[in-house]
Amino acid sequence: MKQTFVVILFFLTIFSYDNSKADVVYIDINYILNKSEIGKSLNSYIKGINDKNRQKYKKIEGDLINKEKSILAKQNILEKVEFEKIVSQLSKEIQQYRLDQKSSNEELNKIKIEYTKNILEYLNPIITNYVEKNSISLVIPKKNIIIGKKKLDITEEIIKILDKQVKTLNFE
Repeated sequence: MKQTFVVILFFLTIFSYDNSKADVVYIDINYILNKSEIGKSLNSYIKGINDKNRQKYKKIEGDLINKEKSILAKQNILEKVEFEKIVSQLSKEIQQYRLDQKSSNEELNKIKIEYTKNILEYLNPIITNYVEKNSISLVIPKKNIIIGKKKLDITEEIIKILDKQVKTLNFE
């Protein structure tokens, strides 16, 4: 009876260990978004827009500073009412400049989010297909991993597959 119990316990242990073994890997989505060809093209596009905006607003800011200097130079010449009127107008221009700059930054963020979603739409079926082909049970984002074996990181493999399928996005 004791031997039978030990044999049954042995087989249960083997089968439960075999069923509980799960293939778990991790992936770094941010790395993919920055290092893949499609991610690099998005970053380049966003950088181009940001550079144009920066030049535009730097010029406007320079003009506003020159206006301010000009107004301050005329402070003693102009009447107080006229001076306050000009200062008020400059203040409105500065507020408009700040609003324009803020809305421009918000628009840039919307564009980045939209195209990042497009990249993730390309990426999701690639990861799903990879998981099915390699019998992987669980994919965890790298940001949630404290320590993990490098061989469990599938990021580079996914980048290679993504780069083969899609090179750039169609930016409008």
